[in-house]
Formats: sequence, structure tokens, C-alpha cells
Amino acid sequence: QLQLVESGGGLVQSGGSLRLSCAASGATLDDKVIGWFRQAPGKEREGALCISYTNGRTYYSESVKGRFTVSRDNAKNTVYLQMDSLQPEDTDVYYCAATEREYDATVLQIYDYWGQGTQVTVSS
Repeated sequence: QLQLVESGGGLVQSGGSLRLSCAASGATLDDKVIGWFRQAPGKEREGALCISYTNGRTYYSESVKGRFTVSRDNAKNTVYLQMDSLQPEDTDVYYCAATEREYDATVLQIYDYWGQGTQVTVSS
């Protein structure tokens, strides 16, 4: 059973950077599409912010394009989310998720495995 654990969240000032990690155990990530999502308290989880596909292709939502970078290290079975130029509106709990489906990967409902989330807080 694939398990995902996020880490790297924390408190950062506006304009700062953080790198989140999504470490997998129980199965390889080589054949998984990995998405990063975020959710604010009391709100629904948004569609995918970033996606790392198995062929190396990536996707970024307009809200994070040019600021966030997703990458994967298959040898470490880990996916990373580098977040730069963080703004207070980026404050959320961030989740990574995995699916074997390559299509409709922006839709959170297709993801089968989820991490527990890591809090990112950006102060102004």
C-alpha cells in the first residue's frame, strides 16, 4: 500500500521560499502521477496546483506558474515542490497525492493516495 508523507512546511515571510517534500513508501512513484494540492480551513480542496507526470511532463495552475516548481527523484522515491515568491494568499495546508491515471490529473477525485498535509504559512 502506497503511503505518502509531506514535509517541509512552515512559516515564511512574504517573498520567501520553501521546499516541500512528498516521500513515498510501500510502492514506487515511477509509475504514478503526482499532484500537489492545497486547502484553506473551511474551504474545499482546490484542483491541482502542480502535477508531475511519469514522462517528465509538468503542469502548473495559473496561480502558481512561474513561482512553483515540481520535480521528482525516483531514486529517493520522493517528489518535491519548490515554492518561491510566496505570498500571504499561499497560506494553506499542502497535500501531495498519487494516481496511476495520466488523464484528468488536475481533478482531485482521481487521486487514490494522499498524504496527511503540511502547513504553509506566509506572513506579510
